Amino acid sequence: MREIPHEKALVERYGNKGFAILGINTDKDPEVFREGCLEHEVTWTNLFNGSTRGGVPDAWGIFSYPTTFLLDAEGVIRYRGLRGKNVDPKVEELLAEMPAQQARTGN
Repeated sequence: MREIPHEKALVERYGNKGFAILGINTDKDPEVFREGCLEHEVTWTNLFNGSTRGGVPDAWGIFSYPTTFLLDAEGVIRYRGLRGKNVDPKVEELLAEMPAQQARTGN
């Protein structure tokens, strides 16, 4: 939950430029998860996994929390494990690449 203020700032700054966050919650209690999302005014998609095992954690090889991935416009994982202010320049880099990638693919 410590990353939420920074994540909110990223969504406000870049949300209309092709940036999105997808959160996966691994806590055990879905009600605590829902209350936390409301309390922290989370506006991006968050999924409840209910465990640190199975589902997304196993599929993506996640062993520590929080774990972050930055994907480019083509869905390729470009960065993993960045937090706080280390995320910003990488998001800017990936967003700057988007028009060039879209021009090449025709999207």
